[in-house]
Amino acid sequence: MRKSVLGAAVAAALAFPAAQAVEQQAAAAEPTMAEVLRLLKEQQTEIEALKARLSETDTRVEQTATAVEATASAVESASQRSDTYAQVADWAERTQIGGYGEIHYNNKENGNTDQIDAHRFVMYLAHDFNDRVRFFSEVELEHSLAGDDKPGAVELEQAYIEWDYADHHSARFGLFLVPVGILNETHEPDTFYGVERNNVESRIIPSTWGESGVMLGGEIAPGLSYDFGVHSGLETDAFDVRGGRQKSAEAVAEEFAYTGRLKYTGIAGLELAATINYQEDLLQGLVAGADEASGLLYETHAAYQAGPFGLRALYAQWDIDGDQAQAAGRDEQKGWYVEPSWRLTPKLGIFTRFSEWDTQAGDSVDTEVEQFDVGFNYWLVENVVLKADWSDQQNGDGDSFNLGLGWSF
Repeated sequence: MRKSVLGAAVAAALAFPAAQAVEQQAAAAEPTMAEVLRLLKEQQTEIEALKARLSETDTRVEQTATAVEATASAVESASQRSDTYAQVADWAERTQIGGYGEIHYNNKENGNTDQIDAHRFVMYLAHDFNDRVRFFSEVELEHSLAGDDKPGAVELEQAYIEWDYADHHSARFGLFLVPVGILNETHEPDTFYGVERNNVESRIIPSTWGESGVMLGGEIAPGLSYDFGVHSGLETDAFDVRGGRQKSAEAVAEEFAYTGRLKYTGIAGLELAATINYQEDLLQGLVAGADEASGLLYETHAAYQAGPFGLRALYAQWDIDGDQAQAAGRDEQKGWYVEPSWRLTPKLGIFTRFSEWDTQAGDSVDTEVEQFDVGFNYWLVENVVLKADWSDQQNGDGDSFNLGLGWSF
């Protein structure tokens, strides 16, 4: 029993220091209030730093998103501008603008008044809708000044749609030049000799002659082409074919006209062509009690260029039915000319022309006019030309010395 008490006492004595040490360690491990406050302050500082970093990150994310959005908008805007520029460039590539003009000085004899005339100013506009459909137009101002009691006129000379409906074959719809003669379709001043257009292709063939309707054209064989059209026609009770041009200005279309042409260009430098134009009634049914005055124009020409030598020759004649045309001596109207030329240098060419025409060939009275022309063209550049010529008429009063300036582009 003593041993047990003694042992317990010894054990208690030994345990007390150990417990005291543990208590002291526990007391030492417990943080003070200052340490707790310091720790809380450090944690708060870390939390604030983390919040600042998070806010900065959010700001950067927003800035990045804004920059990305701005970049996307800029890219989209640039793409739209690029598309617009591409459309404009494509339109410009398929659109052509050009024109021609001529100014004349005519020193006239036989008591006629000398003149300076800004004879023609023409602008044309063309556009290719695609490879098969295109538009062409010409607007002309004649004699510089148009309006009431003014000498000039503003005219729509051509405005048509051309459609290639098959390989080597096309159709024209609208206002176009009639395919007849040499000058009617190609009359830019740098393409022919002489200050004025020759009288045969002004009085017998009424250049520039345009009508509205449908014209088919194409190639029959290599070098051989055709044209055939149905269109409006002339209207005149005086049978003055030049004065009968209606120019599609509310043109009377009681009767139509028909034109057919064959042209051969199979030999280099050579053009041979023949045209027939038939009009059902030159009176257009407007003269009460008068019979129809049908008209038939036939024309043939040759144009040849071999090096510096050139030659043009043309014949044209109208046959008009009806008592009125016969009574006026205008049932037959005809003319012809021959024009040799020589290109002395690439810039200088000379020519001479002999022509005859008669707008009243059906009359017993001698009304035939003969004219002899001689002169030169000097091309400053390919499409700008200076001209001079002298004209002498027999049975007419058209003697004159003429100077001209012409251009096309």
